[in-house]
Amino acid sequence: MQVILLERIERLGQLGDVVNVKPGFARNFLLPKKKALRANKENTAYFESKRSELEALNAKNRDAAQGIAGKLDGFKLILVRQAGEGGQLYGSVSARDIADALIEQGFKVERTQVALANPIKILGLTKVPVRLHADVKVTVEVTVSRSLEKADIDAAQAANLLERPEDAEKLLAAAAPAEEGEEAPAAEEAPAA
Repeated sequence: MQVILLERIERLGQLGDVVNVKPGFARNFLLPKKKALRANKENTAYFESKRSELEALNAKNRDAAQGIAGKLDGFKLILVRQAGEGGQLYGSVSARDIADALIEQGFKVERTQVALANPIKILGLTKVPVRLHADVKVTVEVTVSRSLEKADIDAAQAANLLERPEDAEKLLAAAAPAEEGEEAPAAEEAPAA
């Protein structure tokens, strides 16, 4: 099915492009969300008459997204969740949870703009991309922790490791599992008396 794009869509085309898409994609996503028109003579004429308005609207939306992106890029978000001993969450953190937390912080973000591939299921730091516009993408650092105090302590330790890379290398070496066929270094035993 051929459609005329009314905005830039990643991996599909630019505003005004006539592209071939699967009928289900057009019928279920592009047409209901007013991101495209069916490619026929009437719609082509309509698009050409409205082209300058659509380009101006797209530029306005991009500028608004860039304004939000200036504040949001690199933003550190802390979410408190319950977890087991191994750091496995009792549940998960979804794109909706992240979007709701960003809205509480005063950012105008929709759930569909948070590009979280899989829900977060463990404690720790995760970098999550947020697409504010087809041309504007930022990264938010999401820290999932058992408490706000624990998150602050973990952040301080991470900053300390960044300042002293030799300590980070020692920790990584100690945490790395022993290679197959190699024995893990044993603790020194006290001499028998």
